[in-house]
Amino acid sequence: MTNAAPVATPGLISDPGPVQRRILRVLVASQILSGAGLAAGVTVGALLAQDMLGSTSLAGLPSALFTAGSALAAVAVGRISQARGRRPGLATGYLTGAIGSVGVITAAALDNPVLLFIGLFVYGAGTATNLQARYAGADLAPAGHRARAVSTVLVATTLGGVTGPNLATPAGTFAEHLGIPHLAGLFVISGAAYALAAIVLALWLRPDPLLMARALTEAEDAATTATTPDTDHGTDGRGGVVLGALVMVLTQLVMVAIMTMTPVHMHDHGHGTAASGLVIAIHIGAMYLPSPLTGWLVDRYGRMKIAAASGITLLAAGILAALVPGDSVALLALALALLGLGWNFGLVSGTAIITDTVPLATRAKTQGLVDVSIAIAGATGGMTSGIMVAATSYPTLALTGGALSLALLPAVAATAYRR
Repeated sequence: MTNAAPVATPGLISDPGPVQRRILRVLVASQILSGAGLAAGVTVGALLAQDMLGSTSLAGLPSALFTAGSALAAVAVGRISQARGRRPGLATGYLTGAIGSVGVITAAALDNPVLLFIGLFVYGAGTATNLQARYAGADLAPAGHRARAVSTVLVATTLGGVTGPNLATPAGTFAEHLGIPHLAGLFVISGAAYALAAIVLALWLRPDPLLMARALTEAEDAATTATTPDTDHGTDGRGGVVLGALVMVLTQLVMVAIMTMTPVHMHDHGHGTAASGLVIAIHIGAMYLPSPLTGWLVDRYGRMKIAAASGITLLAAGILAALVPGDSVALLALALALLGLGWNFGLVSGTAIITDTVPLATRAKTQGLVDVSIAIAGATGGMTSGIMVAATSYPTLALTGGALSLALLPAVAATAYRR
């Protein structure tokens, strides 16, 4: 950030380095837990609705509901964080997700679809909080290390996300012992995981990274230095906010649209759930596991270059998905891996652009609003993908998504030119 000696202020930690490392450890622990909580809705939400309703017609509603709940919670978590700090904002979000999990379990026990849908909506708060936690990792990070801090928090989600679904069988058995339907077992895990994540943050995310960043900025009288990126590391003013949001919104829209219809495409070509599950697992791994490398690339070569690389990678994924023979699981897995990698490039670079550009005084609120846009983009991609495939074909969807991602290139070029 600056080579000047830190200003020692009464009651203020002059060197944020050790504090930043502690905060990252706490965030990683909470993300591992919340990743396990996140897995329940993705893994069994639709199956639970289908089993309860006895029909597939509304089986897609759970995804729409916790996406809508996620969008609303992103605003709330952002506003709480803005007013009181990351610790109460994130802890409240995870606690709300835990309450939603309890609602789903209760609905399953009572066989009440209305309560199920309400519970899933509230459960979406955990999804929003899981995503917003990445911002907390960057609050105290130096400008040249912000993307790596974001990536550290993101990759931790993978550990819980992989572990959670593998607990489905023992969790289901445990739920049956409690007199709860088998499918609701993962929501028992989810509720406990979200509650533990909230406790970890409430007890150990101290000092609050956002509040400390504000205090350090005021004490050093260096707000401009704290929010101005190094050469090729970011953008200035409103253009940077728009670019960062556009990068994340477009990558989310394209990724969700193609991902959602890939299992359907594979099923139409005679593949079973094991094959489609493998492809989606590889895709999810590519979404999160490269995060440390992506963070290093963003900090080393600049936000703009990796944002552009996101568009090019998504284009390659769309072209490959469109051209791959329907019977080739290996090539579809490669296409979905590229899709996940392009999304990862976009999320990490976009997050770094937003964090660099937005002043600390309004950072959390703006970040919450950006994440609302991301949630809406995901919901839009999921809903429209099925309509498009029904009207045209999966290759057309894949090519359209790839072409749409190219819109990032002129946006990046225009913003870079204005700098």
